[in-house]
Amino acid sequence: MSGVRRFAQWGLWFGGALVLLAAILIGIDVLLRKFLTRSIGGADELAGYALAIGTVWGLGAALLDRAHIRIDSLYVLFPQRLRLVLDLVALVLLVGFFALTAWHGWGVVEQSWTSGSRSQSALETPTVVPQLVWMAGLVAFVAIGVLLLVDALRRLAAGDLRGTARLISTRSAEEEVQEEIRDLQERRTREGGA
Repeated sequence: MSGVRRFAQWGLWFGGALVLLAAILIGIDVLLRKFLTRSIGGADELAGYALAIGTVWGLGAALLDRAHIRIDSLYVLFPQRLRLVLDLVALVLLVGFFALTAWHGWGVVEQSWTSGSRSQSALETPTVVPQLVWMAGLVAFVAIGVLLLVDALRRLAAGDLRGTARLISTRSAEEEVQEEIRDLQERRTREGGA
């Protein structure tokens, strides 16, 4: 799973960079409109592509870091085995939903390719280009989800309930606090050594 985590982290950085670039582009466009009464044609289109692509490429890292938001008010009151069953069901449904999205999304990509579709903006972007990058992110997320599910089932079969929970359950308040403390200590160590 360490290679999967590295790949997901790369996807997160890629997606974050796209969203940051989109924000910079929009900011420049706003300043140009305000002060020079000019515009970067298609900035909104490019920002839309960046947001869609950036989001989908960040999903894998969010899944592996257990950063997805879940309502767990009652969840914490359940016994560990029931929580793990619910976690597995949630993971299967999440991955299944995105697999279905990828399946139907591929039909859109094929149609764009076949018809040579272009955006209806001044850029006239071949729509298949951003769609393929978006689709690659979706497929990567589904693959990460399937690998995570397989690893969780393997750990569960070996009787490693705690390891399975650390892999797919929501993070407890204690885990959140421990992570914050660890981050703070690492920051102090870096600042002290600098």
